[in-house]
Amino acid sequence: QVQFVESGGGLVQPGGSLRLSCAASGSRFSMYVVGWHRQVAGKQRELVASITPGGTMYYTDSVKGRFTISRDNARNTVYLQMDRLKPDDTAVYYCSGRLLTGTWGSWGQGTQVTVSS
Repeated sequence: QVQFVESGGGLVQPGGSLRLSCAASGSRFSMYVVGWHRQVAGKQRELVASITPGGTMYYTDSVKGRFTISRDNARNTVYLQMDRLKPDDTAVYYCSGRLLTGTWGSWGQGTQVTVSS
């Protein structure tokens, strides 16, 4: 079982940048698809970006061209570089993982991202 811990959230002005980190424990990390999700109070959690063991990336339309997901299997870590942030990006960001044919699980505790002037 792989567990995830997020870090790197904070307060940033519109147009600014943040890098989130998702540190994983467990020996099977390299086999997992890892995803960054976000949730605003009262709304459903949405998948923002994901990366497969082979490095195939997915982005939701609203972040394409602004966010970049990457993984370092040697460090058991996945990163989400967020550039040109907008107020609409404000949310709690969660890291999660799944096997290629599995469902999302092993949720982290989340990290708050607030984009505001």
